[in-house]
This record gives sequence, C-alpha cells and structure tokens, in this order.
Amino acid sequence: MALNKVLLIGNVGKDPEVRHLESGASIASFSLATTERFRDRNSGESKESTEWHNIVAWRQLADLAENYIRKGMQIYVEGRIHNRSWDDQSGVKHYVTEIVADTIQLLGRRGDNTDAAPAPAPAPRPAQKPAAPVRNTTPLITPEDLNADNGEDDLPF
Repeated sequence: MALNKVLLIGNVGKDPEVRHLESGASIASFSLATTERFRDRNSGESKESTEWHNIVAWRQLADLAENYIRKGMQIYVEGRIHNRSWDDQSGVKHYVTEIVADTIQLLGRRGDNTDAAPAPAPAPRPAQKPAAPVRNTTPLITPEDLNADNGEDDLPF
C-alpha cells in the first residue's frame, strides 16, 4: 500500500498562468506559500519559515483557478506530489517538484481576519462563487499504467 497525499493551506504567490491545450484541456500553474511560525529556543525570539510550492491544476480546477484565484488569496489545496525532469536545449537536466491538485477550496484573502489594512480590491470575476470544493475527476491511472505492471513488487510481505 502506498499513499501520496498533500494538504496545504497557504497564500497564492502569483496569479495563475493558464494554458489551453489543443485537446481542449486546460492547465493552470501558480505558487503557494505556507508559513510556519515558531519561537527560537535559544533566543526566545519569534521566527517564521516560508515554503513555496508549485501547484498544478487540470481541467475544471484550472478553470476555477483562472476565474477565481488571485495573488494574495488564501486557499486550501489537496493533491499529490509529482516530480518531473526535462533536458533543455543545451542538454542541462532540470528537476521540479509540483503538487498536482485534486481539490481546491477558496478561503479568502490574506488579511481578511485581521485588523490590518484592507486587502486591495479583487480583480473582476464572474458573479457566482463555487459553494463547495471542486474535485478533479480525471483518473490518476491510465490503461498504459495498468499494463506496465509485471505483477512483481519489492515488498517483503
């Protein structure tokens, strides 16, 4: 048994970049910042550590990102870790770790629940907001993946 599951709540770092493929599918990518706040044991000083995550959303989730998600918004993302690599034109190999979203839920804008200055006005959007999280219904396993299994694994039991 294996599990590849990621749950994140964070602030969107940039407006989503959306591409529409020839097949009609759309793909959105954007960054998400998660910040951990802690107290330093030695100095007692309050510190922060921010991690940046590359989020990739397909089809309906990409449409949601294109229409509703903007820089600074707080969102919930549920998905899986995906690593990929490619060689550029000069032969240099590049690696990237992404979170492929299965669910995205809009939570608000950074600063909505604080007494700080109000957040900037949101960009124009369609009149309706989704009431529930949007789930990606794309199957995660293709028929080719099923045929590639030779029935052997390296599990000790």
